[in-house]
Amino acid sequence: MEIKIKPIVTEKANAYSEKQNCYTFAVSPEANKFQIKDLVEKIYNVRVDKVNTAYYAGKRKQRWTKAGLIKGRKPSFKKAYVTVAKGQKIDYFSNI
Repeated sequence: MEIKIKPIVTEKANAYSEKQNCYTFAVSPEANKFQIKDLVEKIYNVRVDKVNTAYYAGKRKQRWTKAGLIKGRKPSFKKAYVTVAKGQKIDYFSNI
């Protein structure tokens, strides 16, 4: 099983990382905390203290067009809040 991980870069997530030293990632729904911890430590070379996860269900969306009402659904995802050791930071843009 391959775990996908993608950083969430929003104003709220950036403020949280500056105040709490906690970084936010969108991960595969089947990933558990131990797998997320190992992956973040391997990719960003930091020591992870704790991992909290939250599962977000997909929302229903609809819009009106010339052809009529189009109904759809946004995909569900899992969000991981990763707290790193004191004095360490994660630079999302170092791998670009």
